[in-house]
Amino acid sequence: MTRNLETARIISLPPDAFYIADFISEDEEKWLLQKVNPYPSAPIPRWTQLSHRRLQTWPSALTKTNTLLDSPLPPWLISPIIEPRFAALGIFDNAPHGAPNHVLVNEYRPGQGIMPHEDGTAYYPLVATVSLGAPIVLDLYAKKHRDQAAMEGSDDSDQVPDSGAKPQFRILQERRSLLITRGLLYTEFLHGIAESRTDEDLGPYSICNWPLLRERDSFHDGWYRRETRTSLTYRDVAKVAKMGGTLKFMGGK
Repeated sequence: MTRNLETARIISLPPDAFYIADFISEDEEKWLLQKVNPYPSAPIPRWTQLSHRRLQTWPSALTKTNTLLDSPLPPWLISPIIEPRFAALGIFDNAPHGAPNHVLVNEYRPGQGIMPHEDGTAYYPLVATVSLGAPIVLDLYAKKHRDQAAMEGSDDSDQVPDSGAKPQFRILQERRSLLITRGLLYTEFLHGIAESRTDEDLGPYSICNWPLLRERDSFHDGWYRRETRTSLTYRDVAKVAKMGGTLKFMGGK
């Protein structure tokens, strides 16, 4: 694994985006997937089933005021990801808490995805995502701001791309890789995953992190058939409240 984040910069993207293909080993990937799904044949209460995917939220979901109740992450989400790797690269050094305090575990089966969206101001503008199990393509769309929409005669301020809009950038995330997006890529772009059973039109002309890929030969036909991909998305929630203070705020005693 690289020890210099600058060598992992995706130079064809606006600053700042970084991609590390061999972030974790195959044994670590297998171990993490076992932690995500300790009993594959039984229902797992930790999973929340959504319409297009399922997810786990660690250590808990945010409150209605975008506040995280102070609680530690489980050890398996800390090592070997945050310690020693994030710490060695200094990824979250400038974040409010110096380390991520919130993780979403998303599972995408073939045909599943997520519409273009932004993560919002509840988080420090930095996302570090570890991909497990299979590759997938992340699509990036520039936001459509109010002034631009007004000039075009539209009152729509949802910032969601038109249904036929093509992504401005595409990032191929291999299994065992780390993708970091921060700064302008966090605040000025939406990101999403197409609902598809294949990812197509792959090559150096369309995938902005192509030079940094580990297994370019695997995509020499320009497409691949999706398999189940699990992502670990690390972020730092800005507002954290102690349990006692939160209960007092909510009227508890």
